[in-house]
Amino acid sequence: MTDNLETMSREELQKLISDAQKALKTVDARRMAEAKRAAELAAKEYGFSLDEVLQSGTKASKGAPKYVNPEDPTQTWTGRGRKPNWLIEAMDAGKSLDDMAI
Repeated sequence: MTDNLETMSREELQKLISDAQKALKTVDARRMAEAKRAAELAAKEYGFSLDEVLQSGTKASKGAPKYVNPEDPTQTWTGRGRKPNWLIEAMDAGKSLDDMAI
């Protein structure tokens, strides 16, 4: 095939590249569809749909809020992770966590 490529014109080579890129996209699309069907069958074996399996892999919720900013009730904190600035400022002002508990 190398000998064949060396005798081709620039236009013929570019057409060959273009055709090969289209063929690769077709192959990728077909393999993606096959992978999706295989994943759907695997999920079905366990009694789930593929959508259910994929949704279960999303990040879990942060949890229910336990504390609220008395100055702005839209600001809450679950008690996990870094303390928000509003909480730190309220505690510096003399309030306790119990004062802000929901």
